[in-house]
Order: sequence, then structure tokens, then C-alpha cells
Amino acid sequence: MGRKRRGTPLHGWLVIDKDPGLTSAQVVGRVRRLTGAAKAGHAGTLDPLASGILPIALGEATKTVSFAQDGAKSYQFTVKWGESRDTDDSQGTVTGTALSRPSESEIRQLLLAFTGEIDQVPPDYSAIKVAGERAYDLAREGVDLALIPRKIRIDRLVLDRMVDADHAEFTVDCGKGAYVRGLARDFGARLGCLGHIARLRRTRVGPFGLDRAISLARLEELCNTSAPPDFLLPVVTVLDDIPALALTGPQAERLKQGQTVRVLGIPDGIACAMNAGLPVAITEVSAGEVRPVRVFNL
Repeated sequence: MGRKRRGTPLHGWLVIDKDPGLTSAQVVGRVRRLTGAAKAGHAGTLDPLASGILPIALGEATKTVSFAQDGAKSYQFTVKWGESRDTDDSQGTVTGTALSRPSESEIRQLLLAFTGEIDQVPPDYSAIKVAGERAYDLAREGVDLALIPRKIRIDRLVLDRMVDADHAEFTVDCGKGAYVRGLARDFGARLGCLGHIARLRRTRVGPFGLDRAISLARLEELCNTSAPPDFLLPVVTVLDDIPALALTGPQAERLKQGQTVRVLGIPDGIACAMNAGLPVAITEVSAGEVRPVRVFNL
């Protein structure tokens, strides 16, 4: 028998507005302590430098984390010109300097080349695996990395304002796998002035925006005045983009046992099987055969 997990079996999503200075793991630990949840995980690491949206999955919601991670993301960020840094943000060591500064027109013209599907080399200080090890671990050890460019999608990229000669603020909407630190690095390189991230705030992850977010301080207040289920978002919150499939009670029981069921007249693909208003399983449908991929214990 497996070891029973300690804590309360809470199921759903919390959207934390993370403060700068905290790691994503520290936020997850704080959420578990405040709510008493037996199981928790985050959907998409947010750098300690950054603030903003960090979705936290509790209990059975952890089975839907990949759907949140695959969703579109939005960021507001500030680039500081004139310096490159090994981490591509202000927490790193300066690796180069430049005296030139870009004009507003030069920046706006540049952004056209960074919109759509583009190639991006991940930062050395990233979670990309190289020969089974994280790139950031190898970078800290002084290993000279030659990471391979990857295709990323930039849906919208806007220059919000020129703060001063050394700083510019931007907004970006992007797909999975895009590194904002990489954008700042590449902006500086292309403009010939170098650059790195001075401020980074994530404003959206999939269906989670700032309108649904709370701070850790607010979470502590809520935990002291109401039961956690009262402010949890449903497990299915991140499954809105996949079809829902209504099942009978007997069909739902078969899926929960890991068996397939037949449902005619439904399209092939991924679907969320539902019964009596509750999610039963994430399923794969092929030629009317519904196979459970992840079963929910709710």
C-alpha cells in the first residue's frame, strides 16, 4: 500500500499574485501550510525576480496542470539597455556594456521581427535539460552551453513607453516555452545596445488573470475567516478549451476503473468526461471508444 499523504484533501485552483523575491516552490509551500492541503503544485515556474500570476493546483487539480502550462501567457516587462547579464535579468553578473541607446522608432521597427512564430535560444539560466541536467545548474558550474533555438509564438508585442534613455516598458502575449528574458537579451543584441530584464510581471496564464488572483497575505486572511473550498476555483477551470462529454453513472464507473466505454456520435480527440456535474476523467476519444487518460477521484 502507498503511504497516505498528510493534510486535507482539497481539490481546485488558487491563483496567487506572487511578490518578487519568492521562488515558485516557496509559494507552493506557503499555500500548503495556509490551507492544509495534502497535495499542491504550480502551473509554470515564475522567476524569483518576477511578480504576478502563479496558478496553484490543489489535490486532483494537479492532474490538469499541463493544460494550464500549455495556455497562452501575458507579461509586462521593463528592459534596461546598456548591459548584458549572464542570467538575462538584473540579478545576474554583468557580462558586457554598451554606450549606445535605441530610439523609440528603432524599437518599434524591431518589434515587427519578433512577432509571430520565431526562433529563440533559451537563456542559459533556464530549466531546459541538457544531457539530463538543468541548464541553470550547468550554467552555475561555469559550463559553456550552446542551447539549440526553439520555435516560439509571439501573438502580440507592444512598446508601452520609453521610461528614460536606459529603460523601456513592454507588453507581450505569447505561447508556451517563450522566455521574456530571452526577448530582452535579443532586443539588446539586435539594437546593438545590449539589454536585460529589470522588471517582470506575469498578468495571465491560460484562463487565469489578475482579476482572479489574490496575494499570499489575502490568502492568509481568507484561511482565517472561511473554509478553503469557499474560495477555490473548480478543477475543470483549465479544461474549458476541450469538449465536455456527458456520461451515465455506469459509464462513469467503468472509466474510473480504467476501462473504456463506447459513446457514438462524438468527435475524436481529448475530452473531459462528466457525470452529475463532476469531472470523471480526461479521456481520449477514437472512433467512439472513450479511453481514460487521467481519472479524477472526486
